[in-house]
Amino acid sequence: MVNFEDLTLKYTDKLAISQLSLSIKHGEKVAIIGPSGAGKSTLLFHLYSLLKDNAAFCSQKQGLVDGLSTYHNVYMGSLARHNWLYNVVNLVTPFSVPLGEVNGLCHELSLDVPMAKLLAELSGGQRQRVALARALYQRQPIFIGDEPFSALDPLMAEHLLKLVLARHSSAIMVLHDKSQALSHFDRIIGLREGKLCLDVTQDELTPELLAHFYSHESFPQPCNA
Repeated sequence: MVNFEDLTLKYTDKLAISQLSLSIKHGEKVAIIGPSGAGKSTLLFHLYSLLKDNAAFCSQKQGLVDGLSTYHNVYMGSLARHNWLYNVVNLVTPFSVPLGEVNGLCHELSLDVPMAKLLAELSGGQRQRVALARALYQRQPIFIGDEPFSALDPLMAEHLLKLVLARHSSAIMVLHDKSQALSHFDRIIGLREGKLCLDVTQDELTPELLAHFYSHESFPQPCNA
């Protein structure tokens, strides 16, 4: 699916990723963890740039439009599936089929708000679910998410994570909740200061190994240089 060696990336002239080598196969569910500023979001966006033809992306910045309705923000996930005339007409008068699809998808995400409600009127948790719904509505086989559940309570986050994983053959996510990484992902990648310091399967990752990774002590699996 994706493979690179000695990747180095800079963000606003600051080194974000340093000589990182990584391979991810089709069908893998990969969680990326690490402290703030480790380069997780930079790596995730690079992965999306390589996989975007077959991937849906749910970012922290969301890219939603405050002046549009909940429906139209979610519908944007399907723009590439329709011609420009269909999209323009749907902007003025929503077609019944996509309106029903979007409404049903929002209901699955427990986003029970009127489809005509402006995005600017929604709470932070509701906005995050709109962004998630838009990504799901792209109907791509790969899901790439940058802390897509961070504004949600643990029970809701758990429910939506299971839904996302069930609907995509492959998934790569940056997660703040370490318990989600332990429970639901085949493989866990850990970054520290732009370097790959952890790359283990779910069976190999123990609470002790995780504690070592987040500590300032020497780590049993050395970071790649």
